Amino acid sequence: MIRVLLLITVSFLGLNGLSVAQDSNEQKPRRQGEFYFQWGYNRDWYTKSDIHVYQHSADPSKSYDFWIYDAKAHDKPDMWRYWYIDRLTIPQYDMTAGYFLNDKRDLGFEIGWNHLKYVVTDWQTVHVKGQVHGTPMDTVMALDPKFFHLQHTNGNNYLLFSLVKRKDIRVYRNIHVKAIAKLGAGPMISYTISTILGDNDWGYFHAQGWVAAASLGARVYLFKHFFLQTDMQGAFANYTGTTMGSDRQGAARHHFYSLQWTYEAGFALPINRKR
Repeated sequence: MIRVLLLITVSFLGLNGLSVAQDSNEQKPRRQGEFYFQWGYNRDWYTKSDIHVYQHSADPSKSYDFWIYDAKAHDKPDMWRYWYIDRLTIPQYDMTAGYFLNDKRDLGFEIGWNHLKYVVTDWQTVHVKGQVHGTPMDTVMALDPKFFHLQHTNGNNYLLFSLVKRKDIRVYRNIHVKAIAKLGAGPMISYTISTILGDNDWGYFHAQGWVAAASLGARVYLFKHFFLQTDMQGAFANYTGTTMGSDRQGAARHHFYSLQWTYEAGFALPINRKR
């Protein structure tokens, strides 16, 4: 009987010890992820591009096929004209949501909507070569906006899916400074306003090509949940689906490199997960 009681007692203590061990395991520190959202604005710079403009038609009055070489372009920030709550998306802005997988390796992923604006500069001197209405042309001319005008201003939109790496730089009390590096790609869902040979197209949103981008910046965490961030982003944008003319039977093709400087603010929400 005593042996049975001893066996029951040892078994009970063993189960109790196992339970305590399980509780202890459950109370171990958890891996911590982080969801974040940020919003800000940008300035942009673009390389020159060669623009191929064409519409192939049996009707010579509707036919054209020419190149505009080394066309310059600029951005359109509109920063100080639209500081109203219902107009925050009119200037060049960036909206990003992301998630860091854990707080040890600082690897994450994000989706970002970069609303840049791209305007081919009117009246610049360019080399134009090809044919218009069946008549050959090979000339240097001022780019009259009635002859040709192109602006991706609603906009030159990059929908980027990116991998993100974060690294500590400096910690001072409740202020944490971290480096942020990104590498991403995605489609361009752009809205283009254009004119070709006096025919205007006021545009519509549609997929017009693809973009690949890389960026490097700094994020300053203030009291853990809020942060400020600035980045320099280099991108390659390839426009393959831009339509021209009111009937949208014409097309424009070009590619360029862009440099984007962003200044943003956001919030971070730590998310605990079991090991």
